[in-house]
This record gives sequence, structure tokens and C-alpha cells, in this order.
Amino acid sequence: MKILVISDEESPALWDYYTPGKLSGYDLILSCGDLKSEYLSFLVTMARCPLLYVHGNHDEHYSIHPPAGCDCIDDKLVVYNGLRILGLGGCRQYHPGQYQYSERQMERRIRRLRFHLWLAGGVDLVVTHAPAQGLGDADDPAHMGFAALRKLLDQYRPAYMLHGHVHLRYDHLLSRSIQYENTTIINASGHFTVEIPEKQHSPKSHNRLIWKNGAPRLEDEDPAKLKKRL
Repeated sequence: MKILVISDEESPALWDYYTPGKLSGYDLILSCGDLKSEYLSFLVTMARCPLLYVHGNHDEHYSIHPPAGCDCIDDKLVVYNGLRILGLGGCRQYHPGQYQYSERQMERRIRRLRFHLWLAGGVDLVVTHAPAQGLGDADDPAHMGFAALRKLLDQYRPAYMLHGHVHLRYDHLLSRSIQYENTTIINASGHFTVEIPEKQHSPKSHNRLIWKNGAPRLEDEDPAKLKKRL
């Protein structure tokens, strides 16, 4: 599966200087937050594949002008073409803001998803805005990572974690990708392409499972079969 991951800074190459076909071949776009809603709407239109996003700490305007044609996966577990994806947007609270959370609040958000994680048999890819503590974060209060996210990685061992918030231009020593146990952690600042081998996710015959408002909804599958399977 070929995935375009984006965060924090709109890419002129994908927007201002876009040329037809530049986004062809992508199966999915994942946004880690802090991007203009118009940018996401443009990408999903040009790429003709789903775009899933979590909120960054500067995305309060989404409530007034949400990205058209895109799906928010904050506090949801979704399955796309067999890939189990968990979304947890926002950052550590450093001043008042809708998408800023204390450590305890992030722990509660993860705890509410445990049943869904159990039912899905785990998670393959975690999409966040903020990094996990000590894994690509910074020392200043605004860019410290969550200990709760690190615990999530320890418990569920996803193959990938994508995050933003810490721009790569902040420090030339920052790495795009780091390895933590079984998890490849990718800083999505700007844009980056991730290609996930077929063996790392279920067959494409598995359709898209969306956990919404505490209830599962499976697109393109007979409701009677879904009820029986659950």
C-alpha cells in the first residue's frame, strides 16, 4: 500500500506547482495535522483516494471550515484495505486550546479505545499530531511528547507510528524516521511517502471498518454479515 503522509507545512510541489498525475498511484493519504483545510481538500480531489486526518493544535478552524471530502479519525479505529489505523490528534497542553491535552486526558482517550483495539486484534498504524515521549519530541513545553503514547506503543507494538508537530526544519539533526522496538516512527512534517508491504496488513478483500460514536460501521458489506461476524 502506497501512502502519502503530510503534516504541518503545505508543500508547494503538491499545491502551488502541482502538475496532473503527480498524486497518481497513492492508495491513501494520512494527515497528522496543522494544515489548511483547503490543502487537504485539494489533495483528496487530485489524488482520488481517501484522505484521513487527525487534528493538530492549530486546527480549530476545521470546526467552521472542515476539509471537504476528507474523514477525521480522531479517537477512532478504522480499517482500510486491511490496515488497522488509530487516530489520536492534538498535542500536550501549553496554553488554552481545543486540541491540547494533559497527560491524564490523553490516557483517558486511549483507555476509551481499548475495547475497539481488542475487537480489532490490535493496530498496525498509529496517526498522531504529537510524538511519543522521548521518541522524536523536543524539550520545550510546546513540543514535549506524551508518555501515554509511548505506553501505547509498548502495549500494542504497531508496525508504524506517524506524527507531526515537531517540524524537521527546527533542527538539522532531527531524523525523518526512527525505530523503536517493533515500530517505525515517521515524522510526517511536510510530506513523505510510505510504502507498506502487503504482508504487513490484511488482504484487500477486507473493507473499511469505521468506529464511529462507539459503534462499528462497515462500508460495502452486507449489514447481516457484519452483525453475524461481530
